[in-house]
Amino acid sequence: MNSRPARGGQHPTMDQVAEAAGVSRATVSRVINGAPSVDSKIREMVQRAIADTGYVPNVAARSLVTRRSNSVALVISEPDRPDNHSFLNRIFTDPYFGRITAGATSALRPHDIHLVVIPTDSTDHHQVVRYLRQGHVDGVLLISSHEQDTLPRQVHDLGIPAVVSARPTSPIAVSYVDVDQRLGARLAAEHLLNRGCRHLATISGPLDIPSGLDRLDGFRGYLATCGFPTIPAIEGDFTRAGGETAARELLATHPDIDGLFVGNDLMAEGALRTLQDLGRRVPDDIAVVGFDDSSAALDCRPLLTTVRQPVEEMAAEMAEVLMAHIATPGRLPRSVTFQPSLVIRDSA
Repeated sequence: MNSRPARGGQHPTMDQVAEAAGVSRATVSRVINGAPSVDSKIREMVQRAIADTGYVPNVAARSLVTRRSNSVALVISEPDRPDNHSFLNRIFTDPYFGRITAGATSALRPHDIHLVVIPTDSTDHHQVVRYLRQGHVDGVLLISSHEQDTLPRQVHDLGIPAVVSARPTSPIAVSYVDVDQRLGARLAAEHLLNRGCRHLATISGPLDIPSGLDRLDGFRGYLATCGFPTIPAIEGDFTRAGGETAARELLATHPDIDGLFVGNDLMAEGALRTLQDLGRRVPDDIAVVGFDDSSAALDCRPLLTTVRQPVEEMAAEMAEVLMAHIATPGRLPRSVTFQPSLVIRDSA
């Protein structure tokens, strides 16, 4: 196979690729557009010719043929917040969202699919829906968890391929990826009991989020079977500041707590700050377990014992499921549930 450089400094053409590969221009086009009917040896010859000539496919022209944008939207839907800056700050600083983005990108990049990150709340859902309806992306990875969020239903009604990051709060025929939240909370309860803790309490996540409610129910439900029917709890908001405030309120009314399960690592980090301010030694006076195994767990002092949910793997699975839906329209919805594990460090 002979390769030929571009003439006169011009960009290589499809005809030059065809000549270099010894095939027709139509065959080159089929390879570029991913037609499955091309023989594997011929496909390899064309791909080698593309590399040798330096040919770059015209993405706009290709999209007219394939009707695909080679882009996927990562839509992060949060409840209304009066401070938009605070909302965006959480989106881009919370380790959870960074891990979701990294996991999805790792699965999409080998397929030359770009990820478009779109933060939104209900005030601009109409803008997101309009953007999706206009065909800018081939599918949606939707991070949505609040019970009153209407966006999952709106995306579903558009008919665009979509995968949700957690079990939907309303019955929608949509694929989703989640972790066994209740089992994770049970792992935390078992560990605290095995340490000898007998005055247990929890700082839950927001209770209008299934994960917050499931973790609370999983923790309390298991302890009830172990002879602890009443477990003090206070609702948090998944932020460091919220963890600080919740821990202070909880200890003011229940100063004898010796085991604390916190609904995510960021709140646990805030709770540890409060315990330090109050002179409570961790884990000697009170053992603390978080949830997520995010980078925040390693920022804590002492290092945080936590329930690990494999967020990067979950996000990659979301992307894989979405690509399958894009490739084969009409596929039945699929649900995937990952198993949590306990990561023991210094706080419990």
